[in-house]
Amino acid sequence: MNIGSLKLDSNIFLAPLAGITDKAFREICQGFGAGYCETEMVSAKALTFGDKKSFELMEISNSNHPCGIQLFGNEPDIMAQGAKFAKDALADVIDINMGCPAPKVANNGCGSALMKDPVLCGEIVKAVKSAVAIPVTVKIRKGFDDENVNAVKVAEICAENGADAIIVHGRTRQQYYSGQCDLDIIKQVKESVDVPVIGNGDVKDIKSAEKMFNYTNCDGIMVARAALGAPWIFKILNEYFRKGIIIQEPSKEEKLDIMIKHIEQICKYKGEHMGILQSRKHMAWYLKGFKGAAAFRNDAGRVSSFEEMHSLVKNVLEKQNINDKE
Repeated sequence: MNIGSLKLDSNIFLAPLAGITDKAFREICQGFGAGYCETEMVSAKALTFGDKKSFELMEISNSNHPCGIQLFGNEPDIMAQGAKFAKDALADVIDINMGCPAPKVANNGCGSALMKDPVLCGEIVKAVKSAVAIPVTVKIRKGFDDENVNAVKVAEICAENGADAIIVHGRTRQQYYSGQCDLDIIKQVKESVDVPVIGNGDVKDIKSAEKMFNYTNCDGIMVARAALGAPWIFKILNEYFRKGIIIQEPSKEEKLDIMIKHIEQICKYKGEHMGILQSRKHMAWYLKGFKGAAAFRNDAGRVSSFEEMHSLVKNVLEKQNINDKE
C-alpha cells in the first residue's frame, strides 16, 4: 500500500508505543518484516523549546526506514513548526496523535482530547500539511467516550484537510485499552474517506488480523502489544497474507537469541547501564510462556549488566531442558 507518495512493501505495521518503540525495537520489528513503524510520541511544543530528549526521540537509523515521527500538541502553528523539525530528522511521514488516552496528554487538550474539537483537528492537519512536503497521517480513536463517538466525522475532516491516511484505534479514550476493539467503527471510517485507513486494536495473531482485514476492509493494520517480546509476529503475518503459509514461532533458544540481540542493540544506543535498565521490561515479555516464567521475570527485574543477563538466559535454557527431559 501507499501513504501519499510513500510506497510500502507490507501493510502490516508496528504501532507507536510510548516508552517502548525506540530505535532498537523499531529496527528489530522491521527486521522481521514490519512494513512501517513510528517513533514514540514527541511533543511539538518541546521541540520548539529545543528540548534535547524530544530531539533524541526522533532519531532514525539508516536501517529504520520507512519510519514516521509521531507528534502531539493542540496548537496548529506549533504543530507545523514541530513537523518541520521532524522532517529535518528524516521522517518519512508525520503522524499527528489524536488518540493518546494518557491523562498527562489528554488533560492538556492533546492526544485523544482533540477529538472533542473536530474543527481544531482539521486546522492542525492543514497547518502540518502546509509546513512539510511529506505524507501526513492522523491517529484517532473511536471517540472520547461512549457519548461522543465521532471517529467518522473527525476522519472526514482530517481527510478533507489533507491527511494522507487515517489510523483508527477501535476504542474510546474512556476505555483506554480495556474491553474489545470496535471493528464496526473502523469499517465506517473506511467507508467514509477516500484515503487509506489503517486498523488498530486487538491484532494479536493470524486469526485476529484476518478478521480485521476482512470485516473492516481496511488497507493496513497496526500491531501493538502483541509485538512485545514477540517481534517475529510480523514475519508470521506477512508469510500468511502473502503466501498463505502458516509458519511456527521461533524455538525457545531462538527466542532467547533474539532477546539478547535486541538488548544489545538497546545498550548500543543508550549505554550498558541505562540500556539494561530499560531492557528489563522487554526481558519479562520475551520470557512469557517459558517454564518458570514468573520467577524468571522476577529475576529479569533485577538484572543490571550484560553478565547478569547472560546468566539469566543460561538459567532459563537449563530450566527448559530439565523440564523437557522430565
